[in-house]
Amino acid sequence: MDKREYDDTGTGQSGPSDTQNGLTAHNTLQTPVVDQHEENKSGWKSFLLETLQTVVLALVLYFLIDTVVARVRVDNISMEPTLQPGEFLLVDRVTYRLSELNIGDIIIFHYPQNPQEDYIKRVIGLAGDDVKIKEGVVYVNDTRLEEPYLIFPTDYEGEWIVPEDALFVLGDNRNLSFDSHSWGFVPEENVIGRAFFIYWPINEIKLLTQTQLTQTAVE
Repeated sequence: MDKREYDDTGTGQSGPSDTQNGLTAHNTLQTPVVDQHEENKSGWKSFLLETLQTVVLALVLYFLIDTVVARVRVDNISMEPTLQPGEFLLVDRVTYRLSELNIGDIIIFHYPQNPQEDYIKRVIGLAGDDVKIKEGVVYVNDTRLEEPYLIFPTDYEGEWIVPEDALFVLGDNRNLSFDSHSWGFVPEENVIGRAFFIYWPINEIKLLTQTQLTQTAVE
């Protein structure tokens, strides 16, 4: 009787093995080798790219905000008691591009005699106004201004006609302020913006609402 050889596949047929043909079968999957150095390098590139994007976005936002809002520090006592030395303010750069200045606004402007210096004062007279200070009281076009923010009455007198495209400004600390009564008018083009918010120190945070000065007609 012929002897039949059966292979492991159950086909019922036998044949030369791979080993006999000089071949070796590999039944296990090979795990790909990952270059750890390349992986780390790729991770650093991704991190640096994200960091760069964050920095660029922060700079873009900073410059966009800076075109709308300025930040200034109060350095002297000329606006006491409304503003104190050392306080930091936000200044609206846009409002006056869209609307008119008003008497009572607190503004930041380039000092006319030295544009490198910025001053902060209150608007008292607009273009064409007749500003008069007599016996401690300010009159605009013969109308008395009620100024509740003053601690002391004004101790000087004078009269000024505000020219076109200019402003007459005074400090709230009226007798210790270097302002329009000393050096003249502010060209409107020198105005940076309107102070609207004290953001530092924390215990002094407040909104500087626009002061509509009460004007009482002189009889």
